Amino acid sequence: MDLHLHDHVELKKQHPCGSKRWEILRVGMDIKLKCLGCGHELMLPRSRAEKSIRKILTEEEKNR
Repeated sequence: MDLHLHDHVELKKQHPCGSKRWEILRVGMDIKLKCLGCGHELMLPRSRAEKSIRKILTEEEKNR
């Protein structure tokens, strides 16, 4: 999966705040994500993050 800084992604599981949309803040061996619903940030190993991502959102989908 080709992840880039500031991409918006949709995860398979919903965050407790109700949002599935996250922004990528750091890319490397670990991926840092920020919830676009409540602002919570977390770090995941790249392999786990890639399994959790349903899709990378397009510019059009970001603005919905």
